[in-house]
Amino acid sequence: MQEFKYPFKYPNYYNGPGLPIPGENNIVPKAFTPITINNLKLKNRLVVSPMCQYSCSDNSGLMNDWHLVHYSTFAKGGASMIIFESTAVQPEGRISFADAGIWNDNQIPPMKRICDLIHTFGSYVGMQLAHAGRKGSTIPPFLEGSRNAIMPNDPSGNGWQVFGPSAISYSDYMMVPKEMTKNDIKDTIEAFKQSTIRCIECGFDFIEIHCAHGYLLNQFLSPTSNKRTDEYGGSFENRIRIVLEIIDAVRSVWSRDKALGVRLSCVEWTDDGWGMEDTIKFTKVLKDLGTIDLIDCSSGGNNHLQKIKVCPMYQVPFADSVKKTLNENENGGVENKIKVATVGLINHGDEIESILQENRADIVMCARSFLRNPLFVCQVARELDVEIDHQLQYQRGRESDDRKKTKK
Repeated sequence: MQEFKYPFKYPNYYNGPGLPIPGENNIVPKAFTPITINNLKLKNRLVVSPMCQYSCSDNSGLMNDWHLVHYSTFAKGGASMIIFESTAVQPEGRISFADAGIWNDNQIPPMKRICDLIHTFGSYVGMQLAHAGRKGSTIPPFLEGSRNAIMPNDPSGNGWQVFGPSAISYSDYMMVPKEMTKNDIKDTIEAFKQSTIRCIECGFDFIEIHCAHGYLLNQFLSPTSNKRTDEYGGSFENRIRIVLEIIDAVRSVWSRDKALGVRLSCVEWTDDGWGMEDTIKFTKVLKDLGTIDLIDCSSGGNNHLQKIKVCPMYQVPFADSVKKTLNENENGGVENKIKVATVGLINHGDEIESILQENRADIVMCARSFLRNPLFVCQVARELDVEIDHQLQYQRGRESDDRKKTKK
């Protein structure tokens, strides 16, 4: 099968999927205004959040036709950037045997094919580099026995020894991790660096380092999962050390003009875990570091005793606090260059627009909304009553045309 290329130039009237149509009567909401993250100029504020697919075969970590169709559909729908799922930098860093990986060069060609196709539709592509740590070697969430550990000696061959900052399991149904040695930590930092080099070869525009949802780097950050007594445990400064070293390693090969972000679990939803005061403190460290362009604010996932207060937009206050912290002490009211993203049960256009208008975040990342409707950007445009271009081959399906006919 041939790779897709447009057999013609765009017509003069057409801008591209997800872009507002110029016109006096087309009032453009903030959700459909561009924003710049380092060197990336996103065409709108709607980004596809990373979502694990658990769809790689034969323990290979190789993306395939599922991922090609899955990710490119969001690009055709007009999302300004699509961030790939949590992708393991080491085989033992996978959540499950069906996870995607970027630990060897064989994994580059299928990813490059997907990146190239997404770029064809005018969207940027991001990669979420990750290591599952103690939450690895589990059964995918939509199968029987979901999230239970698969032991290293399981006859299926789908299990392995998991690692973590300390020998503390996430829960009774997950494996007790082997405490990482300093050499293990050094190898993992190097794996993030080598995976970044592969991201460059694939053609990714943005990298997000996954420090959230109870995976390895979140485990190091939290005092509930990190009981080490060396320079990687104990004090706040020690617990954030591995993240800072990974950022430095990634930046050593990912040039400063390329966008780099981190995803944080801003609160652990337990009394004794990582809290918002820690996130604010870490935000100031990242600001002073001067090498991060985006902070993606999520929460939870590191403690099975968590009590999450779920409601629409429940994580927006975390992004709001981070954004205010970043803008403190800015001379002349100049906005800080680090952008802030929010996520979590944001399902409607008016919610998205209110977040942006109130300056509580710069970007809204959505996940389940895109699973329910891959053309979610078009849905938001309709809800906000703004005319946007659809993918060229789908232009005749624009709902705005039907509305015009109804009004006549």
